[in-house]
Amino acid sequence: MCLLTLQITDPMDVSNPNSSFASFTEFILLGFSFEWKIQVLLFSLFTTTYVLTITGNGAIVCALWCDQRLHTPMYMFLGNFSFLEIWYVSSTVPKMLVNLLSETKTISFAGCLLQFYFFFSLGSNEGFQLCTMAFDRYLAICHPLHYPNIMTGHLCAKLVIACWISGFLCFLVPIVFMSHMSFCGSNIIDHVVCDPGPLFALACDSESIIQKVCYIQSSLIILGSFVFILGSYTLVLLAVLRVPSATGRRKAFSTCGSHLTVVSLFFGPLTVMYVNPGLGHTAAMQKVTTLFYTIVTPLFNPIIYSLRNKEMKAALRKILGSCSIN
Repeated sequence: MCLLTLQITDPMDVSNPNSSFASFTEFILLGFSFEWKIQVLLFSLFTTTYVLTITGNGAIVCALWCDQRLHTPMYMFLGNFSFLEIWYVSSTVPKMLVNLLSETKTISFAGCLLQFYFFFSLGSNEGFQLCTMAFDRYLAICHPLHYPNIMTGHLCAKLVIACWISGFLCFLVPIVFMSHMSFCGSNIIDHVVCDPGPLFALACDSESIIQKVCYIQSSLIILGSFVFILGSYTLVLLAVLRVPSATGRRKAFSTCGSHLTVVSLFFGPLTVMYVNPGLGHTAAMQKVTTLFYTIVTPLFNPIIYSLRNKEMKAALRKILGSCSIN
């Protein structure tokens, strides 16, 4: 890992004639400045949500792994997405829970950059995975005769691996450059996570090239993925409307409806936060929006897919039945 150096302005330090900077090695994640009782209440609420998210997505992964009937491309993508959700929510929530009950609320400089890197890499991966799921539904509905020959298990594995690799490569260069940035003034981040907005606000160069590159890259990933998904489902919708069977249309709409719900919950808050950061969102709004796509959205994924999908509900009942018997 790169050697990380952080600097803060200290007007009382005159030991160095060329600079008035003193170094420190950690940030303070301010989080929610509520009284202790409310902090404990939020801790209980977020902990419950986190446990339910891990349990729900884990149940989907186990159900898809154990039920041979669900070893199809659509469910392979769903299982991988649920597995990804577990890591995505775990990149920020545990530290958030610790800080809720902590008086210091500190995070090391290296820890802050690592949280930023994994959070955004896994988030980018989610966007790419949603694209592959949309592409899969497009092939299945618009080209049903060619679908088995195109969407093979080998291609599924390639697409999943490509999403994981691409997600972690996207923010590799920005994080390396960020590790060499100089920070001036306060070390307090008025946020619940190491978000780029409050983090760059502490930098000596508030209009740095790194900041612009980071926002442009985030915008391209979010908008590019959303446009691809929207285009895929537009073609799917046109194809579904031509289906003569009412049952076929209903099934296609049900499957795509689940995907589109997840897409809306995922891309909506991200678009507000990162596509146009110049809107001047208040710190409170940033925190609430971040909580939505870090805690709430990952919880909805297993609920949406399990409640709207008969095959998934049957597989989950089978898993729960086996557990109760044992």
